[in-house]
Amino acid sequence: MKLSARIAPLLVLAVLLAGCQKPPTAEDAVEADAATPSAEPAPVAPDAAADASAPDDATADADADAPAAAFDIGKILVSDAPLGEFPYFSLPAGYEPMNKPVQMDYARFPFWTGEGFEWVEGRSYETRIRKARDKTWSEFELRKNIETLLTSVGAVEVASSKIPREWIKQLDSDTKQGHIDGLGDVYNRPATVYVLRRADRNIWVHFVTNSASGNWIIMETAPFEPTAKLIDASAMKQSLDATGKVALQVNFATDSTQVEASSKPQVDQVVQLLQDDPSLQLSIDGHTDNTGDGQHNQVLSEGRAQSVVAELVARGTDAARLQARGYGDSRPVADNGTEAGRAENRRVELVKR
Repeated sequence: MKLSARIAPLLVLAVLLAGCQKPPTAEDAVEADAATPSAEPAPVAPDAAADASAPDDATADADADAPAAAFDIGKILVSDAPLGEFPYFSLPAGYEPMNKPVQMDYARFPFWTGEGFEWVEGRSYETRIRKARDKTWSEFELRKNIETLLTSVGAVEVASSKIPREWIKQLDSDTKQGHIDGLGDVYNRPATVYVLRRADRNIWVHFVTNSASGNWIIMETAPFEPTAKLIDASAMKQSLDATGKVALQVNFATDSTQVEASSKPQVDQVVQLLQDDPSLQLSIDGHTDNTGDGQHNQVLSEGRAQSVVAELVARGTDAARLQARGYGDSRPVADNGTEAGRAENRRVELVKR
């Protein structure tokens, strides 16, 4: 059958138009999908999903540089629960100090808050913990007892986690050595810290345990009260002429060899003494109380004597006129059983050579 003359040209035109259409593109497919409802959402490429949820570089850097929130003790409620005498808390039945507890009249220790260290100064008590004879060690039992005891008087747990290595590295050797009995294995075990807030002071507890023993530090905040008294050059000369020595109450940072700024005027008077008598030669002798390990006290006393010598030399004194000696806690001049006696025993003596 032949097509009519009218229809044939129309078919030819339709074929030509069809040949001129461009093929569908990916964009056309997306538009079609968007316009057509679907029972399932279109899949998202993994890279695209990650990019959508991850912050941009500037935001990430800002978050990394943002300082950790400072610990705010003001958010802890004040407790007026009755307490006995310092150190206030004792170990549960079946547990005892591994050795003689160490008690310091004034010390400094970094308590972990989960975000950083809160450096606390005041009176401290610390010891290692062991099981008593015929008692089975239970880390859980000890922890449960300590938690129950502290929370019963209003103490709040502020942290119970491992201290990151980068924070532990910030601890100086004096801190680690000075609190060796109470510090515990903070390198591998979590540190649990409690705070008991009082109207006039705060009581901090640092507690660490492992599968066989434990450690704790109890510290009560208190303002520093200097005990060093200035002895002028003339008074020092009189004592040296009469007895051959004179004791100075030079202040040092807690468990440190660093001479406190408050003692610089006393060091200046020693310089004046040496300038007034150019022939005078002195031994600078360091002494400690009997708190803590004896070997540590020996090293500490030597370091303190050397620090005083360094201060004198820095002020122009000939080093040949001086020597440094340390005696640790071996030469007390007062009763180490009292705070006043321990303060007297922590001294630097000038001894005529």
